[in-house]
Amino acid sequence: MSKHRISKREFLKYGVLGSCACVLGAGKLHAMNKFSLSTDDLWKWSKLSRYYIDTPRGAKCLICPNECTLKEDETGDCHSRVNYQGKIYSIGYGNPCSLHVDPIEKKPLYHFLPESRSFSLAVAGCNLACLNCQNWQISQVSPKETRNYDLMPPEVYKQAKHYNCQSIAYTYSEPIAFYEYFYDSAKIAKEHGVKNVMISAGYINEKPLRDVAKYVDAANIDLKSFSDEIYARLNAGSLEPVLNTLKILKEEGVWLEITNLVVPDWTDDLDMIKQMCQWLSKNGFEDTPLHFSRFTPMYKLTHVPATPVSVLNKARTIAMDEGLKYVYIGNVPGTDAENTYCPNCKEIVIERKGFRITQNNLVNGKCKNCNTPIAGVW
Repeated sequence: MSKHRISKREFLKYGVLGSCACVLGAGKLHAMNKFSLSTDDLWKWSKLSRYYIDTPRGAKCLICPNECTLKEDETGDCHSRVNYQGKIYSIGYGNPCSLHVDPIEKKPLYHFLPESRSFSLAVAGCNLACLNCQNWQISQVSPKETRNYDLMPPEVYKQAKHYNCQSIAYTYSEPIAFYEYFYDSAKIAKEHGVKNVMISAGYINEKPLRDVAKYVDAANIDLKSFSDEIYARLNAGSLEPVLNTLKILKEEGVWLEITNLVVPDWTDDLDMIKQMCQWLSKNGFEDTPLHFSRFTPMYKLTHVPATPVSVLNKARTIAMDEGLKYVYIGNVPGTDAENTYCPNCKEIVIERKGFRITQNNLVNGKCKNCNTPIAGVW
């Protein structure tokens, strides 16, 4: 855990519940100014954590399996939680560092409101430390180190509606790290008819996950490998909590898709991929889309080559042989494996070129050719 300290005088001067922060009046993204958090205004953007307990060694955070125990003024592994006077506060509340309107296919979510737009936001921080992170500039730093927007939860859904987005995506970094902002924004959006999408590594404890799942309509979870050792060495995490997340989201009725990044010499073992697919099939995820994503040299793995397409094709074949019905390959332009095929007649149901849909043969959620239902939220 990092040992960054902030003075109590500054904390007291600016308050700790986010009440000093201004919210948008006009509801227009282009009207917002970006700002950098200084220590002086840091606590405008804080929120009391929902999940922690007092222990003799400090306040113990219970949001994720890291369960950081923080002494006074210490910051957790996620870079966004601080102990102040025995209580844990998030400092990533209402201060996203990234806002964008994306096609839903970019998440990737292929079976959830195809061709719709998603208002995407991120706050700096992450509770994992992946060597291959593609957004490390925001995931591996604190909200104090990024330039941020002023966007409180009551304004988030308004921005989504302003840009004709059917959903809000909590993405790019890790929504678990900015859980309070994620939770409050999702709850308000749900009340106003805007759907919520969680793009996450799924490294979260059961209680906070079930609580926020009430407001989440769809999720894409990164199942980074099927090995505890690799999770520890590559991601600073462990496997079992992510498997539990998949089960819980399924139980809670959240539409789920899974991404597995195939990293050469790390997660490209085909026997391990087979074990993963067998687990998914055995645990009722046959209809859950699985995206095998191509690795490109990134962050601390710039010396590792890009994933051979042949390995991705073999992984896809393994998954389909194990009974998974919708298996895709990502980050490979032009591949036929980005199309959705009917599991019965094998005809194209949805044809894609990148994030663009060029052919849609769904009729009332069924294959136009043979009338077989296609799993998804259409």
